[in-house]
Amino acid sequence: MATNTQDVNRTDDERAAEEAAAAAQTDAANEADGTGPTGNGEKARGTEGTLKAEGRDEPEGPEGSEESDPFEEEPGEKVPSGAGLGAGAVVSAALGLVSLTGGWIGTVAAARETLVGQLQTSSGASVAKQIKEVYGDAWHTTALWAGLFALAALITGVVVLVRPAFGAPGRPPAGWIRSVAWGGVSLGLIGLLLAVLKYTDALLALPSTG
Repeated sequence: MATNTQDVNRTDDERAAEEAAAAAQTDAANEADGTGPTGNGEKARGTEGTLKAEGRDEPEGPEGSEESDPFEEEPGEKVPSGAGLGAGAVVSAALGLVSLTGGWIGTVAAARETLVGQLQTSSGASVAKQIKEVYGDAWHTTALWAGLFALAALITGVVVLVRPAFGAPGRPPAGWIRSVAWGGVSLGLIGLLLAVLKYTDALLALPSTG
């Protein structure tokens, strides 16, 4: 009976020894492959050292991997839409057209000057005086108003063209804005030139009475 008990105990001891030896072999194999607890730590430290040696940062999580969009607007930054410049260009072109056609303001002012000349000129006045008071003053008034509109068109067009260079940096104005502004400047120059010629009697002077 005692012999059987010793055989059972010896069999258990042998089984435990075999399991311990198998576990030791498994740990040794894991450490050699770098997959065990010690291998993982050494592998992580080796990767970190390689990245630092190459001058690269460690990869970050989802928050650090986000890249900023260069065209994304800042929360407090407001990019101008260009509506003001477009309106200014249209106004400049419209004023340039009015300077060439005279406009209703110039027509009303000329008619009023004609009426004043008729009231201030007696029936016995000379022909030259009547022409000057009734026709000449009205013609000069029309030229004066045309020159004012032309000057306003010229100034407005120039402001629209040079405004982006002195404003806050942003998107450049659209091509049609610059084209319309240049049109307003051109019409303003032509209208101003014609107004000066008419006011100085170099263009369509008063008829001679001599």
